[in-house]
Amino acid sequence: MAEISLKAQKRALSTKGAVNELRRKGSVPGVYYANNQETIPISVTEGSLKPLVFTSQTHIVDLQIDGAEGLKSIVKHVQFHPVTDKIIHFDLLGINVKEAVEVEVPISVTGSSKGIKDGGVLQQTLHKVMISCLPNDIPNHLEIDVTNLGIGDAIHVKDLMEMFKYEFKQQEEVIVLSVVVPRSHEAVETEAETEESAEPEVIKKGKSEDEE
Repeated sequence: MAEISLKAQKRALSTKGAVNELRRKGSVPGVYYANNQETIPISVTEGSLKPLVFTSQTHIVDLQIDGAEGLKSIVKHVQFHPVTDKIIHFDLLGINVKEAVEVEVPISVTGSSKGIKDGGVLQQTLHKVMISCLPNDIPNHLEIDVTNLGIGDAIHVKDLMEMFKYEFKQQEEVIVLSVVVPRSHEAVETEAETEESAEPEVIKKGKSEDEE
């Protein structure tokens, strides 16, 4: 899989005001952590972090803190500002090439579904899935061909288990993507079914009890 170098500076744990000042200067605070190692507070430029966050691929990070030898890691968590969507914090998890790691991998959809050609709509419920594997086996993405999906068909996590020999962390029955009837068509069909099933009201003519 692809590897990207990331230069970082070690920072001191400080007040909220100092961290906000760091952000105003164009840097993003974060931490590096690994099993049986002390957590290292770091900061990187926002521009250098974006290729690792806004991407359709998974990368191994070669983290270089203050010019030291690189530490192999993966992006484990990213926090965004609730209003501006700017990156405000990130976590890097140190990895060992001989130990399995849990990582989110993007899903890439290929092909033109026959269900779409018939008027259906492709719905992608999951854009990333969590898998467990050795670092050197981490794929850039999982490619799913939807050519044979018709209207009403779906691909579940259990199907991915057969396509790709990884350990998936989601429930087997979770839907990854499906081809469905457009809502407008569903509404028309529902109205038609309702009209067909409704029984006509029979109005009896005759004298009422009061009239009798």
